[in-house]
Amino acid sequence: MLSVNENSVPVQELEETFLKEKKIRLYLLREDLIHPEISGNKWRKLKYNIKEAKQIGYHQLLTYGGAYSNHIAATAAAGRAFGFKTIGVIRGDEVLPLNATLQLAHNNGMQLKFVSRSTYSTQKYEPNFLAELEQEYGKFYRVPEGGSNEFAVKGCTEIMKKIKVDYDVVCCACGTGGTMSGIISSLDSSKQVLGFPALKGGDFLKEEITNLLVKYSNAFKVEVENNNWELITDYHFGGYAKVNRELIDFVKEFKEKHDVLLDLIYTGKLLFGLFDQIKNSTQFDGKKIIVVHTGGLQGNKGFEERLGINL
Repeated sequence: MLSVNENSVPVQELEETFLKEKKIRLYLLREDLIHPEISGNKWRKLKYNIKEAKQIGYHQLLTYGGAYSNHIAATAAAGRAFGFKTIGVIRGDEVLPLNATLQLAHNNGMQLKFVSRSTYSTQKYEPNFLAELEQEYGKFYRVPEGGSNEFAVKGCTEIMKKIKVDYDVVCCACGTGGTMSGIISSLDSSKQVLGFPALKGGDFLKEEITNLLVKYSNAFKVEVENNNWELITDYHFGGYAKVNRELIDFVKEFKEKHDVLLDLIYTGKLLFGLFDQIKNSTQFDGKKIIVVHTGGLQGNKGFEERLGINL
């Protein structure tokens, strides 16, 4: 039986000289501690998708991702825990031996379907392609890339529910926008929500978040009251899964100082960006800030493999 610690997530205050100088209190919401394999926003996004799949009567989950996708690994683990077969449509050619992420997914029973990058980018949601997948694997419940749909947004509305400290600002990393959409939906405009995209180009993500908010609102007949949100797009380090020595050193130093491991794809960039913004502007002075640690630490294994580093 899956044991998910979603109702007692610790809040850890970060101590830094530059925070004290600017009278800022900064808290880290440790969503990474929810579960070792289905941590943080991965669980939040899958929770109500799994409930919906069970209610409709599906026995297979199909989803999408790249070769180092946290979502792929988490879906495989969740499928195993809840008795679903799982299929992962993977962007790019198969490379053997499998990397740590895909090996973990395979070990949890996921069938891996490798498709070309062009097919993945243009056809993955097309009816003909989905019909081919259904013919190959049988009927399945489809979870979009990154898990972001109206059910994911509903799950992510629960992230801020148990917070007992006072705060003005919530910061989160962004991939497909589901996590930020859920946080926005759960708060009113007295709380500012800032997203730090891990991908280049904030305009498309702003549109994705807006669309997700509408889908969630329509699906669950709720009004989204918070329009106090924005994206800070300067800290993607060249794009998704792009890193450099400065970011790697920051993540290592953060772990040494705060005893918290960040992931290089999302939360490392988020904290690097937020620290930079705090040091070089006055917009956060005197504020109380919560940073959501969305987990996904298994993704670091891929960087350790490829770059020969030890986080």
